[in-house]
Amino acid sequence: MAIRRIGQILVDLGFITDEQLEMLLDEQAQRPGELLGRIAEDMGLITDDQLVQALAEQMNMRVVSLSEIELSREVLDTISETMAQMYRVIPVMKEDNTLTLATCDPQNLAIQDELRNFLGFDIRLVIATQREVQRAMDRYYASSGESIESVLSELEDDEELKGAVAAAVGTTGAIDLTSVEALADSAPVRKLLNMVLLMAIKDHASDIHFEPFEDEFRIRIKADGVLYEMVPPPRHLAFAITTRIKVMANLDIAERRLPQDGRIELTVGGHPVDLRVSVLPTMFGESVVMRVLDRSVVALDLTKVGMDEPTLVKFRKVINIPNGVILVTGPTGSGKTTTLYSALAELNKIEDKLITTEDPVEYDIEGIIQIPVDPDIGVTFAACLRAILRQDPDRILVGEIRDLETAEIAVQAALTGHTVFSTLHTNDSPTTVTRLKDMGVPTFLITATVEAILAQRLVRRICTQCREPIEPTRDMLAELLITKEDVAGRHFYRGKGCEGCNNTGYKGRVGLFELMLMNDKIRDMIMANASADDLRTLARQGGMVTLREIGIANIYEGTTTADEVIRETVIEA
Repeated sequence: MAIRRIGQILVDLGFITDEQLEMLLDEQAQRPGELLGRIAEDMGLITDDQLVQALAEQMNMRVVSLSEIELSREVLDTISETMAQMYRVIPVMKEDNTLTLATCDPQNLAIQDELRNFLGFDIRLVIATQREVQRAMDRYYASSGESIESVLSELEDDEELKGAVAAAVGTTGAIDLTSVEALADSAPVRKLLNMVLLMAIKDHASDIHFEPFEDEFRIRIKADGVLYEMVPPPRHLAFAITTRIKVMANLDIAERRLPQDGRIELTVGGHPVDLRVSVLPTMFGESVVMRVLDRSVVALDLTKVGMDEPTLVKFRKVINIPNGVILVTGPTGSGKTTTLYSALAELNKIEDKLITTEDPVEYDIEGIIQIPVDPDIGVTFAACLRAILRQDPDRILVGEIRDLETAEIAVQAALTGHTVFSTLHTNDSPTTVTRLKDMGVPTFLITATVEAILAQRLVRRICTQCREPIEPTRDMLAELLITKEDVAGRHFYRGKGCEGCNNTGYKGRVGLFELMLMNDKIRDMIMANASADDLRTLARQGGMVTLREIGIANIYEGTTTADEVIRETVIEA
C-alpha cells in the first residue's frame, strides 16, 4: 500500500488548511532535502506533538510519551550513548530478542536494518517527539557518562567473560569453534566493538588498528593522517575482539596462521560505510587493520579536493585531452586516488567509455567499468590493461604503475588514442620523469605521451574553533627557507587545542598540489637527459607553483601550520 503524504495527513487531521499546505510545498521547493513536517514545525504551523501524531498515522506506528515512562538501566544499556546520539533513538523495552526503540525520525527506514546488524536484536520502532527524545538522552545518557573507558572498566571485571574466553581457547591453544562463535556474539564484545567503530566513523578516521602485544592489546585510530591511541582493552579480550571482526567480515575463524582479507559493509546514519579488513598473524595473536571507506566523507568533486583556482583551471583543461598519460604522484595516503576519482567523475559522460583497474576498487562509481586486480590468479595491472584495450575504452585508469610492463602498456595505450590516468610514488612532479626512466621507459616515449604530472600532499587543517596567531621562530623560517622580511605584515597560526579537535589543534586535512604541464621546452630537456632540478627550474619559469610554495601560501592564509608544511614537503634546490 502506498504511504500517504504527510501534508495531506496534516490537512485531514485538521492541523493545517489546504492554503497552508500549498504555502508549505512552495517553501519546501526552496529548501531541497528538508522534510515537509519539519518545515511546518519551523514555521509555527504545527507543534511537535501534532507532527508526531501525523507521522504515527503515516507510518502506522505507536506514539509513546517518554516523560511518562521510567526506563530501566538494563534496557538503556543495550545501546551506547554514541549510538543513541547518532541514530536519535531511546531503548524503551526489551522482550526476548526484540528491542523496542523510540525514534523521532520514523521516515529513516534504514534505522531498523542498521541497528539489527549492530545489536543482534529484532528491532521494533515507536514514535516520540524530538523534544522528548532529547530530554531522555540528557536524562539517561549524559549522567551515565558512558564512554569507552567505562565499558572497558566493566569488561575488565567481567569474570563470566574471562571464563568464556578461557573455555573458547582452552589450555592447549586448540579452539572450540562453538564457544568461539558464542564469545564473538556476546553482548559485551559487540558493545565494545560497536563503540570503537562508531567513534572512528564519527571522527572521520581512515584506519582502525587492533594490535596484540605480549602484555597488552592496543587499539589505535588514524584520523587526519595521524594515529591516536585509545584506552587499551583488557589483554584477554584480544581473541574475542579479533574473532568478532572476522565473523563480521565472513573470514575463517578457525584459521589463525595465515593472513586473511575481507570486507564489512555497514550503513551508519543512513550512508554506506565500507570497512576493508586485513588480518595478519603475529607472535602474540592476530593483528587486524580496518580501512574505513566512508563514501559520505569523500566528495568526488574536483572543486572539493582543495586545489587552488589557477591549478584547478589548468588540471581541468588537461584531463579533457583526447589522448596522453596523466600521472598523479605522492606517498601512500596523500589523496591520489580521491583526486583521480574526482577527475573521472567529472569526465563520466554518456558518450565516453571509462574503465578502471584498481587494487582494490575503493569507491563504486555509477557508469564506470571497474576491475579489481588479483595477482594470485594472474589478474595484474598489466594483464588487465591488455584486456581493457580490447574493450574500446576512451579513458583508462590504472591504479598504479609498479613495473616496466605496466608502464609500457600504458604508454602504448596513450599512443593509440586513449587518455590514461595513473599514480606513482615520487616526491614531486619533476622526479617522476626520472622514476619512469629508471623503470626503463624510453625517453622518446615519455616525451610523446606524458601530458601532465600532478604531485600532491595532504596537510592537517588548523581547527577553526581554537586557531590563534603566533610569531614564527627563527628555526621555522630557516626550515621554510624564508626570511623575516618575507613574512613582514603576515601571520603564522596554530591550533591551541580544544574539545572540538580532541585537543590536537587540527581538524580535517587540505591538499597541496603541484602541477607540471608538459611543453616543448620541457620535452627537449627530457630528451637531453636534464636533471630533475633543471626540469623544476624550467617548469617554475613556465608558471608551476611548487608544493613548498603552495604550502607557504596556506600558512599565510591560516589554513595549516608551518610544522605540517615542513613535514610534508621537500626543499627544492
